[in-house]
Amino acid sequence: MLKLLIRSLRSAIAFVHFQISSFLGSVIFYTRIPLPLSLPLHFQRIARWAPGVGLLLGMALGVIDTLLGQLGMPILTRSAIIIAAWIGITGALHLDGVMDTADGLGVYDREKRLKVMLDSRTGAFGAIAAVIIILLKTTALSEIEGDRTLSLMAAAAWGRWGQLIAIALYPYAKPTGKGAMHKQNLKPWPDLTLGTGMLLLWSFAVAGFWGGIIAIAGGAIALSLGYWLHRQIGGHTGDTYGAIVETTEALLLVVITLIPPDVGELL
Repeated sequence: MLKLLIRSLRSAIAFVHFQISSFLGSVIFYTRIPLPLSLPLHFQRIARWAPGVGLLLGMALGVIDTLLGQLGMPILTRSAIIIAAWIGITGALHLDGVMDTADGLGVYDREKRLKVMLDSRTGAFGAIAAVIIILLKTTALSEIEGDRTLSLMAAAAWGRWGQLIAIALYPYAKPTGKGAMHKQNLKPWPDLTLGTGMLLLWSFAVAGFWGGIIAIAGGAIALSLGYWLHRQIGGHTGDTYGAIVETTEALLLVVITLIPPDVGELL
């Protein structure tokens, strides 16, 4: 009996250790947060943690925003700084995907789109797409009258949930690539359950009725983008994953500007 108890305890410790190392691996992969490399890191199946990383990212941005607000900084300037910090913390990982995807979609010949997306040079469509995303995020954030921290958390989390869904539902469009490991390592139902579960738990338990509204809007935007890009390219790549993240974030912030301030007070 004692041996069985010890074996079970060891298994539980190993399981918790693996989950922690996997989550830390996702933080290292998706952000530029300087975690010590001596920490135990595991990079397989890290996409399941993406919504959770989004929540932490949004919370960090919200703290910065609150501090700037306490200093009396005007809201538009604050918003611009927050979007700049957003890009910096993520290392422009997803914004780069938007630019490459836009350049690919600018080609009428579907067969040539992947080849254009592989080109490291940024074209006119990519530059325009990046400008539009940054402008939408900055102006929308500056016009949100409700809780800006919750808004940032929701946008960052649902954007990354859209990436997780695209990885699970659609084929990878290339034999190799920077996003291929996500598709190869993902266990769809367990990982979708974890990523979706933590996001829905936050949406309803923490954000209440407001979170429910945002869950419907964020889920609809993310699902629609994933399906549309799949139809345009015939699958997904690391670039389209990034495009889903950035575009969902921007559009969800726009939707939040339409929500009356008193709805946010129902938290």
